[in-house]
Amino acid sequence: MRRYILTGAPGAGKTAILRRLECDGYPVVEEAATDVIALRQAQGEAEPWTEPSFVGQVAALQRRRQERAASLPGAVQIYDRSPVCTYALATYLGHPVGPELAAELERIRERRIYEPTVFFVENLGFVTPTEARRITYEESLRFERVHRDAYAELGYACVPIAPGPLADRVAAITRHVAPPAPAARDAS
Repeated sequence: MRRYILTGAPGAGKTAILRRLECDGYPVVEEAATDVIALRQAQGEAEPWTEPSFVGQVAALQRRRQERAASLPGAVQIYDRSPVCTYALATYLGHPVGPELAAELERIRERRIYEPTVFFVENLGFVTPTEARRITYEESLRFERVHRDAYAELGYACVPIAPGPLADRVAAITRHVAPPAPAARDAS
């Protein structure tokens, strides 16, 4: 199984790229931070990322999703973020790397869970805020640098995915990965 990571600063266009890859037949594994934020906000916590426990919760959900996806068919999977992104997030927020995240970083390193080539979606020159994405463009540039540094520090090579039309960004990724598994045929 070849597991590729798609990463970049918030608002860089990762979601649109992932949706296109998914529609093209690639198995996609969703990122965890947005879902942890949504749950904790639904529980009444306005800014859950300010709590150090946030990082561990994200790492735990990422691991569960990766382990669950291991049973999916096909030779290639595309991951929206990884524990390395969570490490970058902890660094950016000034949170400690707790035991959950440290153990997950060690596990993915030892088992070589992800491909060493990471697709780094470069910023679009602006950020559109959402309920989970409360970051300015200037903050996103700093966050982008922290992400690049984290991946380099942990031995990954980032392939830049430049701003441009969606089709061009998707093509820049698919040139590096195997074709998706063929769709199952309907027996009816």
